[in-house]
Amino acid sequence: MLPIRSKASGSRVGDLRRSHLVDLATKEMLVDALKDFEGTMIFVSHDRMFLRGLGSRVLELGGESGTDRNPNIYPGSYVEYVQKLGHEAPGIYS
Repeated sequence: MLPIRSKASGSRVGDLRRSHLVDLATKEMLVDALKDFEGTMIFVSHDRMFLRGLGSRVLELGGESGTDRNPNIYPGSYVEYVQKLGHEAPGIYS
């Protein structure tokens, strides 16, 4: 479900490809546990609950069209990112 590997001291990279198979209580527990982590986390997820709970910066690849070559960096949370765009990012889960 979530192999977490330390790539460097104080950093974590998680694989959340199957987070849609996890029940809500487990997702909440995972988000709460990761909120306490003080290092750097890099994650890719379509799970909006996860993004809202943990995202402190957003790196958008492809832009709204999905074809932009230059990444866009939003320094705020995922919630702030949505407010700036005026809508949720394209994805699988709401």
